[in-house]
Amino acid sequence: MKKAFHAAETRGNANHGWLNANHSFSFANYHNPDRMNFGALRVLNDDTIAAGMGFGTHPHENMEIITIPMEGDLEHKDSMGNIGVINEGEIQVMSAGTGVHHSEYNKNADQAVKVLQLWVFPKKQNVTPRYDQMSVRDLKKPNDFYQVLSPNSEDEGMWVNQDTWFHLGEFDVEKSLVYTIKKPGNGVYVFVIEGSLNVEGESLKKRDAIGIWDTETIRFTVQPQSKVLLVEVPMKF
Repeated sequence: MKKAFHAAETRGNANHGWLNANHSFSFANYHNPDRMNFGALRVLNDDTIAAGMGFGTHPHENMEIITIPMEGDLEHKDSMGNIGVINEGEIQVMSAGTGVHHSEYNKNADQAVKVLQLWVFPKKQNVTPRYDQMSVRDLKKPNDFYQVLSPNSEDEGMWVNQDTWFHLGEFDVEKSLVYTIKKPGNGVYVFVIEGSLNVEGESLKKRDAIGIWDTETIRFTVQPQSKVLLVEVPMKF
């Protein structure tokens, strides 16, 4: 088993006033040669966007982009003709493929919106761009990890063009669990949204993360009032 621990305070930070962004991996003006990606996981941005503000229209290609709102409402518009608002309890997926332009704005004029946005390198290049969003509230399992994304369109949650699985877990009691890797050779990036946990002997607090690979199972002890994101991705792709 191999591990890479990323303390919350070691992330890159850029505070533009309208946007306060924390970067788990090199992004924009933050460059760390030791933090370029975790396998196929290229970006994990923890963004707070001020009321009424947002990202103007900009391009993407050949990237799987997953947006998970934590608070507030985020409006999306893209060159495929999609206009939508996502909020806490929903997930948005955009396969950029051959190319797409989109914008993202805080829908509200009186409160900030907080989102996690993750980019995953695709399994196949130059696919037809695709957009989707859905509520994952009905997938929740009390005090357990529940799947919200996979490579399979007929599976639970959303799907993307990569052998990646996303799980969320929300806990109000202490709980010990074992996560089993879905595909041999994959690793898991564990990101603590709220609370604290112990994973394979390592203690993590809010916004800490750890990447774990070269193993078949991962053991957790999660503390009460915790919310955790697990991102399983290929380490070679």
